[in-house]
Amino acid sequence: MDKQKKINPISSEEILNEHYISSLAKGMQVLEAFGTERQRLSVGQVAAKTKISRTAVRRYLYTFKYLGYLSSDGTHYWITHKVLRFSSAYLNSSFLPKLAQPYLNALNQMTDLSFSIVVLDGHEVVPVAHSVMRQNEQCIMPYGIHLGNRLPAHATSTGKLLLSYLSSDELQQWIEQFGLKRLTPYSIIDEDVFKQRMIEISQQDYCLSKEEHELGVIAIAVPLLSSTGHAIAALNCISTTNQIDAHDLYEHILPKLRQTAQEIRYALN
Repeated sequence: MDKQKKINPISSEEILNEHYISSLAKGMQVLEAFGTERQRLSVGQVAAKTKISRTAVRRYLYTFKYLGYLSSDGTHYWITHKVLRFSSAYLNSSFLPKLAQPYLNALNQMTDLSFSIVVLDGHEVVPVAHSVMRQNEQCIMPYGIHLGNRLPAHATSTGKLLLSYLSSDELQQWIEQFGLKRLTPYSIIDEDVFKQRMIEISQQDYCLSKEEHELGVIAIAVPLLSSTGHAIAALNCISTTNQIDAHDLYEHILPKLRQTAQEIRYALN
């Protein structure tokens, strides 16, 4: 008899039911409820976001507070700095960020612009390595972009680029699951228009995005490919519309991105 399995709807990862710890999975759902939209949540708000009963949510929140991952004023809860242990462990042990950092630094030295390596995580993209523009001999992170910051995939250059590598069925499932939220007047929220844009990006193998996530911000991205041709991450340059325009990004930055992406690919393999 075949053993029953669970299939992750986002990654398609499979696990036998006998190996799956439901309580642990629900606990992580509770912790992940503290996203970028609202940092302080009540028991009821967490229950509504996770679809877990208020009684169970309260126990998870008490436990995370006891362990030091959450703080509370008695009504609302919020994440503490202790959760950074997870991101620090990833950044310190992952090969890609360490390998890519010198390349990002070199791009920054050539252009004085900000560059990032970004991965897709569900409906969001996450920078795992970056270089930043220099100002008064100090490095700053523009536009609130920093390591671990989560941005909506459908409205960013890196997100759309990585989504363009999905099959048509996978893209349809992604849209049905996460939707296309309007963030600025330039965000693509029409499903047919978005699908056509994915085809265009797939054909040109780069994505230029202007003010779709944040007004005044422009970015261009290319894929980082594995030896088998899968897009494992994206390399992008992000700036402001008053500093650089789409033509300059296409003419002067895109060739540098493509060359660097190729060099990183050779180094990875």
